[in-house]
Amino acid sequence: MLRSFGVVALILLARGAAADAGALTCEPSALDARSYRLTTRAQALIINDPRGSWWDGFQLGKHEEQLADLNDASAFAAERALEADPRNLMGYGILARVALALEQPDRAEAAWQRALDGGGAVVWSATLYDVDARTYFFLAFDRHALRVYRMEQLAGVVKRGFYGIPEFPGADNERFYAAWGGCIDPTIVPDAVVPWSDVKEIKAGNWVLWFKLARPVTIGSDRTGKRKELREIKVNLHGRTGSLEVYKPVGQDDLALRGRGPAGYQDAVRRTIVKFVDPEKRIALPPFKPGAGW
Repeated sequence: MLRSFGVVALILLARGAAADAGALTCEPSALDARSYRLTTRAQALIINDPRGSWWDGFQLGKHEEQLADLNDASAFAAERALEADPRNLMGYGILARVALALEQPDRAEAAWQRALDGGGAVVWSATLYDVDARTYFFLAFDRHALRVYRMEQLAGVVKRGFYGIPEFPGADNERFYAAWGGCIDPTIVPDAVVPWSDVKEIKAGNWVLWFKLARPVTIGSDRTGKRKELREIKVNLHGRTGSLEVYKPVGQDDLALRGRGPAGYQDAVRRTIVKFVDPEKRIALPPFKPGAGW
């Protein structure tokens, strides 16, 4: 594991005065070159670093450890980027997302504040099960709306691996990693835009969030070319995986295993979102009741 994520607090607080001296930016020519690379090329190396093998599927908890290591590495690089240049908007966008996966809500909120105040967004890679579970989408959250992008819109041609699942592009695709850091090229038209006034509620489950909409949206798959009309967006925002626990079934003598989704992560994400996009508290948050299923 890389060094503790707690150092972010020092960056967000101690460097605050320096950051205020200049507006946050995504522009490569305006940023320290090392800082820019740490939020683009370094992030590419982190996400594409092979952390496991086929055999890991037989080791309990292995995937959970690997994802935690990925999140820790991503946060570490973003921290170093902000140390090099506190004006790097992507550094805050990355930390706003990754801090929630690392169960650091206070650090996440500080980064959300900086990213959104700076005109950026917090962007997640995601699975939209009701559209196409075998490709990735990217959801951007800013103060005005939830925007949905197909992966091909941000990455260009998408290379696919086993079962058609997308592969992340290499480090030379800085445009893609800048977008994932919250700096999406404004000339890219989102596949769908949902103003926050059209979101009626956000429900949290074990694996997904449900955004209940006042008006339907249509979202397409870059794998199949098909589009689907949705009145509710069921989304898995990537960042956490489930865990296995041993339990004793009622009426049985033998112990058994069962999976638990990252339900606490889902709840933390939705509560953080509404804190920054819904000051009037108009969006309903149904009671959080993790159980079986989604």
